[in-house]
Amino acid sequence: METLIVHPENKAQLNAVKQVLKAMKISFERKEKPYNPEFVAKIQESDQNYKAGKFKIIKVEDLWK
Repeated sequence: METLIVHPENKAQLNAVKQVLKAMKISFERKEKPYNPEFVAKIQESDQNYKAGKFKIIKVEDLWK
């Protein structure tokens, strides 16, 4: 048999594809792509720094100086 990879652009399209497959009694698998672990670690570190008060506030007027 052949494997098809479908790329719906939004949740409505994804739900429609799932409904069609279920109606036709075609089995399918669902696999989620996890975030890159390095990216997750950076976000968590940034969150910890913020909670610890390690951040700098920049006024909008000073952004382009």
